[in-house]
Amino acid sequence: MATNILKMNERIEEIKSQIKNMENFRAGSLSEQYNVCGKAGCRCKDEKNPKKHGPYYQISFYKNKKHTTFFVKKENVKAIKAEVKAYKELKSLIEEWVALSTELSNHRL
Repeated sequence: MATNILKMNERIEEIKSQIKNMENFRAGSLSEQYNVCGKAGCRCKDEKNPKKHGPYYQISFYKNKKHTTFFVKKENVKAIKAEVKAYKELKSLIEEWVALSTELSNHRL
């Protein structure tokens, strides 16, 4: 049991170190959008072979309990994808930390 507790404490320290070294993360999800415009006779409204405008990229997230969405410039898509991925990794590390901390607390009690 003591070795198990030691291993859990070591893993928590590893998690803390990983989190400390993380930068540039962002909550949300990035999506690719194709739109239809309002112009009559546009290629996007062709009955046989419609070609929507796009792709346009949007990031969606919650801020102050409100859903927020905004468009992302094409040249920023790669960076935003990396930030969203980093946020998912952060959440995963925090969940693992909480689980380990809870288990350690159960051993102490």
